[in-house]
Amino acid sequence: MAAMTSSATRIDPDALARALEGCARGDHACLREIYDKIAPQMTGVAIRLLRRRDLAEDVVHDTFVRIWEKAATFDPARGSAVTWMFAILRHRALNVLRAEGRTDLTDDFEPLALASDAPDAEAVVCALSEAGALRRCLERLDPPRRVAIVLAYTRGLSHGELAGRMGIPLGTAKSWIRRSLLALRECMA
Repeated sequence: MAAMTSSATRIDPDALARALEGCARGDHACLREIYDKIAPQMTGVAIRLLRRRDLAEDVVHDTFVRIWEKAATFDPARGSAVTWMFAILRHRALNVLRAEGRTDLTDDFEPLALASDAPDAEAVVCALSEAGALRRCLERLDPPRRVAIVLAYTRGLSHGELAGRMGIPLGTAKSWIRRSLLALRECMA
């Protein structure tokens, strides 16, 4: 839990949102500021998704190019800057996996060291502000679905990895994520 707290204090969501606004105005220093603050975390997520450092580094680079190009499209009313940037990373990484035909990783999820020191899904939810809308909405989800959605977004697990880790069919993992996202979107609105 201490690792999560220390990384959470380093990343100031408001500062990242302001830096993203600077990128939209063409300020290269703002992109550098974003890079310095979140590139290591992005690289870690990309490595977990792709299991190859070279591909992960390429995806992180592509992500920052997209952040620069699309900064003006960021809408703070729809979510945080951090969430928006990590969504770009996740989409880029999943595109690489699809291109390599590696979308279903249920057979080899064990080498990902999923039993790590990182906090479990329930600990992540508990760490959210008690008054926060996201925590309130996450707590409304059934526990297995809450675990699936938190693992997908905090550890960057694919549908196949979730299915393997949770011992559920791939289709179930996909539907849990899809339905949970819809429920969260409705609750947050």
